[in-house]
Amino acid sequence: MSMEELKTGYNEFTIEGRNAVIEAFRSGKEIDKVYILDGCQDGPVMTVKREAKKHDTMIKYVTKERLDQLSETGKHQGVIAVAAAYKYAEIEDMFALAEKKGEAPFLFLLDNIEDPHNLGAIIRTANLAGAHGVIIPKNRAVGLTATVARTSAGALNYTPVAKVTNMAKTIEDLKKQGLWFVCADMGGTTMYQLDLKGPIGLVIGNEGEGVGRLVKEKCDMVASIPMKGDIDSLNASVAAGVLAYEIVRQRLA
Repeated sequence: MSMEELKTGYNEFTIEGRNAVIEAFRSGKEIDKVYILDGCQDGPVMTVKREAKKHDTMIKYVTKERLDQLSETGKHQGVIAVAAAYKYAEIEDMFALAEKKGEAPFLFLLDNIEDPHNLGAIIRTANLAGAHGVIIPKNRAVGLTATVARTSAGALNYTPVAKVTNMAKTIEDLKKQGLWFVCADMGGTTMYQLDLKGPIGLVIGNEGEGVGRLVKEKCDMVASIPMKGDIDSLNASVAAGVLAYEIVRQRLA
């Protein structure tokens, strides 16, 4: 996460100081990430680490210079937490939404999207394509920051986003609930040749590496987008949009 992004909506989304961060965890606030001074081992910092582990929150160990850069109060005491701009949902909320609308579940699963603008754009697309929710991983990916909220253009108010520890296991569990999974990959079958109707999960990979091997192995189908140009791939959020609307087309048909 860039410094600019951290400072967007600063007062709302970042918490500085040991006690303030401990209190934030204990009050049930959604914390996406904690920056801790590397090598700091004193009592309150160990408590922050314990709380972070208990809540499965990512810890990043950084230098004092980095913390000073990120700090706006100058009183970080070696700890800065980044809180989610929006509350995370549960996957059950997504099934409930599909049921309420009388539709087969349609979910987006994002395998380590790191750019907040991409995540915001994908949530916006998910909303407009009628998806019932977006699932993101807890680690190695961007969470619901202020930048994501802004880029989603209000979609976060309507489209539930859930965080999971293990994407491959989540896919396995959702298969038991009747979902089929299609992932985007350049080596796949052209999307127009696949049957993408019914309860479906659309899996979109990381901007650089695509869908991870373990996650791809769990998918039932691998879809490629026909490309006629001179460059080799689409931006992750554009690819999500193209595939989502092929799913929409098939659902309407």
